[in-house]
Amino acid sequence: MIYADNAATTRISDAALEKWCEVSQRYGGNPSSLHQAGVLAKRELNRAREIVAVAIGAEPDEIYFTSGGTESDNWAIKGAAFLTTCPARIAVSTIEHHAVLRAASALEKIGVTCDLISVDSQGNVRPCDIESLIRPDTLLFSVMLANNEIGTIQPIAELAETTHRRGVLFHTDAVQAVGHIPINVRQLGVDLLSASAHKFNGPRGVGFLYVRRGVSLAPLLSGGAQESNLRAGTENVAGIAAMAAALADHVRNLDEEEKHLRQISSRFRDEIRREIDDAHFNGNPDSSLPGLVSLSIRCVSGESLLHLLDMKGIAVSTGAACDSQNTQVSHVLRAIGLDDGLAKGTLRISFGHENTEEEAVTLAREIAKAVKKLKTALKR
Repeated sequence: MIYADNAATTRISDAALEKWCEVSQRYGGNPSSLHQAGVLAKRELNRAREIVAVAIGAEPDEIYFTSGGTESDNWAIKGAAFLTTCPARIAVSTIEHHAVLRAASALEKIGVTCDLISVDSQGNVRPCDIESLIRPDTLLFSVMLANNEIGTIQPIAELAETTHRRGVLFHTDAVQAVGHIPINVRQLGVDLLSASAHKFNGPRGVGFLYVRRGVSLAPLLSGGAQESNLRAGTENVAGIAAMAAALADHVRNLDEEEKHLRQISSRFRDEIRREIDDAHFNGNPDSSLPGLVSLSIRCVSGESLLHLLDMKGIAVSTGAACDSQNTQVSHVLRAIGLDDGLAKGTLRISFGHENTEEEAVTLAREIAKAVKKLKTALKR
C-alpha cells in the first residue's frame, strides 16, 4: 500500500505509541488527585506541557490541552467572543477549515458579525485585505498558518502585526503546520494557535491551544478546574504525553524531514508533468507545506480517480478529508477561483516521512493510467 493521505491523518509513531503505553500502564492516576498516583500523573502532564511549549517557542503556562484541532479552533474563536457583552465582529479567511468557519457561523446566530477575508488565486491572504476589514468593534482575526487542501503558507507574522496595530487579537489554525515547518509563536506574533496531535504522528483525540500570556478567553467547556480553570474535564494524560513525544521527534528531525518531503513532492510533480499534459497544480509554489500537493485535471472526476487508485492500494484524498461525504466542490477551490471543470478533478496528495521517491513515481504513473482510463471511457 502507498499511503499518501497524511494531511488527513498520520500513523502514530513508535515513540508516541511507546510513551502512550508507558503512561497508560504506569501513571493511571487522576492528575487532579492529591495522592501519590495523582502526583505522578500530574508530573507526566507537566513534562508534556514543557515539551510542547519548547517545540513552538512558548512558555508552559501558555499551553492548554484539548481534544484536538476542532476544539482548539472553537475555543479560540468562541472564547474570545463570549467575553464581550457588546456587539462584536470577527474576521476569518474564506479558505479556513470548517472548524473555524462553522464556529464563526455559530457566533453569527447570537449576534456576532463575521467578515470574510478573500484570498488570491494561490490562496494567499494580503495584509491590505486584513487592514481594510478592521472596525472599532473587531475582536479577532483568524487565518490558518498552512491550508489543509492546497498547502499555501500564509505570512502570519505580517498579518498579526497588522491586526495588533489596531488592538485586534490574532488566531491561527496551525493544525497542518505544527511539526512540519519551523514554528515560533514569538516570531509569528500570534495570540492564539491551534494544533492537533494526529497530524504529526501522535494519537487521535488530543491537541492543544496556545494562549499568549495576557490574553483572556472564556472557557468553552464548563465543569472542573482542570487546565488552570479554563478547560474542564480530566486530562488524557497518556494521549498528551504521546503527543509531546511525537512533536519532539518531529521538531528534532525537522530540517531533514522537510528536505525529504520537498524532494519527494518535486519528483512527483515532475513525473506528473511528463505523464499528463493538462495537469494543474494549486497553491503557492514558493510558500507551501513540504509534502502536500494539490493536483487538478480537467474533465475527470476526482472521486473516480480516488477509487481507481484505491483499487491499486493507493490512498489519497479528493479534498478536505474532514468533509469526505460532501461531493460538492470544495470551498477552498472555489475561493481561489478554480472553475468546476478543474475543481471536480482535484486530488490532494500528502506525503509523510515513510514515503519514498519510488512511491512518488509509482503514484504519478498510476494517476496517469487512471486519467487515461477515465478519459477513454468518456469518449465512448
